[in-house]
Amino acid sequence: MLFKKYLVVVPGIILAFVLFTLSQGLNNIIGIELLGYEKSPISTAMIAILMGIVLGNIFQMREGFLHGINFTQKYILKLGIICLGIQLKPFEFLRFGSVAIPLIIVCIISVLIVIKLLIKKLKISTRMAYLISIGSTVCGTTAIMATAPIIKANKGEVAYAIANITVFGIISMLVYPYFANIYFNGDPMYVGLFLGTAIHETSQVAAAGLIYDQQFNSPETLNIATVTKLIRNTFLVIMIPLFAYLYNRNETKTKNYSLLNIFPYFVLGFIGMIIFRNIGDQIFLTEGSQIIWQNSVATIKDSAKIFLSMAMAAVGLSTNLKDLKSMGYKPFVVGFIAMITVGLVSIITMRIFIELFL
Repeated sequence: MLFKKYLVVVPGIILAFVLFTLSQGLNNIIGIELLGYEKSPISTAMIAILMGIVLGNIFQMREGFLHGINFTQKYILKLGIICLGIQLKPFEFLRFGSVAIPLIIVCIISVLIVIKLLIKKLKISTRMAYLISIGSTVCGTTAIMATAPIIKANKGEVAYAIANITVFGIISMLVYPYFANIYFNGDPMYVGLFLGTAIHETSQVAAAGLIYDQQFNSPETLNIATVTKLIRNTFLVIMIPLFAYLYNRNETKTKNYSLLNIFPYFVLGFIGMIIFRNIGDQIFLTEGSQIIWQNSVATIKDSAKIFLSMAMAAVGLSTNLKDLKSMGYKPFVVGFIAMITVGLVSIITMRIFIELFL
């Protein structure tokens, strides 16, 4: 019975892997065969998500694939992020974190203030504003789904908010890597911090970092963006109780949430992989064992990129553009301004804070 339960996700996972393989092949054909580059200047992750969006909106996904597609978005993505930890060492994590935390706090506060002002002008519901706020500032869909029950948001409001995060997150994911490379002159620290704070979803940040790495050969940027986003995700533990209190402060029941349920545990896996890398570097010092260890590290790095590209294909497949037509424009105006605000605040704050922490 347990075997059948997990067997149901296999078709969707295979579909995501097939799309990754096709994206990789198409990438090589265009970048290497046609354009003549030694390494393709096009990102496999970008092709995967665009191909997923096209196929997902042309063809109706069968029920047999949906379970695996959702599984890939949720769990294969997290596995890919955990595997990314193999590229980092503990001192790098702490170095990035010391800069990221004040930057994240300023971005969160700024977006909350802007959205608070906007809802008075556009007259959207307080619940909708809360969902868009936490989705834009913390960790996208996960934050929205965790917040919805405690503020009694209905399905329509949740759908609006998720559509908001999906649309503007995908736009920023595809545009920001190129914008950041030009604006920050290819500086990995600035670019990584910007991608990690200015893009909504964990999957979108990972994809943007991967696109940047594949386009501009900068694994350090991918590392910094990932670390920044994972630190940002942990703010969910603070924001959920805060929103619960603010929304329900005039009611008697304010504790309809559990910190254990909302904590992003895959962050611990990411940190564990960093420690694992550090231990391996200290243990495998002989020539023979060092070669084996380096090959193992390289395999885990490659696996991380495969998992993330599969997750991007799954995100594309589940992005239904038709559903967006029936939605009103006001929440999307708020979402767009939130996206612009968090991007601008990230840039301005970095210019002010970077020199203080580096």
